[in-house]
Amino acid sequence: MLELLNQPEYVDLAPAQVWARELDAGRWWCSQSTMYRILRQAGQCGERRRQATHPARVKPELVADAPNQVWSWDITKLRGPDKGVWYHLYTVIDIFSRYVVGHLVATNEDGELAEALIADAAARERVERDQLTIHADRGGAMVCKTVAQLLSDLRITRSHSRPKTSNDNPIEASFKTLKYDPAFPDRFGSIHHARAYCADFYEYYNHEHRHSGIGLHTPASVHQGTAPAVRRARQATLDAAYAAHPERFARRPTAPTIPTRAWINNPDTTDHNTPAAQLNSAA
Repeated sequence: MLELLNQPEYVDLAPAQVWARELDAGRWWCSQSTMYRILRQAGQCGERRRQATHPARVKPELVADAPNQVWSWDITKLRGPDKGVWYHLYTVIDIFSRYVVGHLVATNEDGELAEALIADAAARERVERDQLTIHADRGGAMVCKTVAQLLSDLRITRSHSRPKTSNDNPIEASFKTLKYDPAFPDRFGSIHHARAYCADFYEYYNHEHRHSGIGLHTPASVHQGTAPAVRRARQATLDAAYAAHPERFARRPTAPTIPTRAWINNPDTTDHNTPAAQLNSAA
């Protein structure tokens, strides 16, 4: 029985397939369960088919020490007015400043829409050739030919997450900030509602939200280079407070520092329990 199951025409087939084909040829050997028992005793009860093997995907490691060096983009779904109706929010974020350089809401995922969004953001930010790397996951819109051709034409380097590794894309954190906002609706009444909400949210996120990952500055302040002056003013205020009432402080207060680098998968990170795409800061 084992010799039969290991014949070249049967070695990649499940026992049920062998049993049925032999029965069709007018031969009955034993039950299907007996075939499984014989294979189990021979240590061959695992997957019998030859398995495809793929080389391990290289973990992306990207670093930015200024705005417009590394962008990350993705698409997330927003619930529409009825069950089964979804809108798609495209967002592009600068990983150094956390500034949202572009977004749009559409009814579907489309490579041409993504191409237009990235091209518009690159023009508005005056991105030079060979200046920028754009990171994304491996969704259809992210790897489509239209986007690939645009990035090639603009001399923008492409980077992609490893398959089934969502933590490789740090933009997921900004989507969480969006969806955990108290005002975020359970459903959007229309695509116009979704567009208006996202426009207002990203205006707030860029210009009012103090981001803990960038020293509690706004993304716009870091992106536009005004954060160092803001930090000096903060420090002056803290120094004055300390001089007036030193007894209220355990130590001399210091304004939060502004990170000088932002990483996707910092190779120096030794804590393997930390999400791979945490935007690690280096002082």
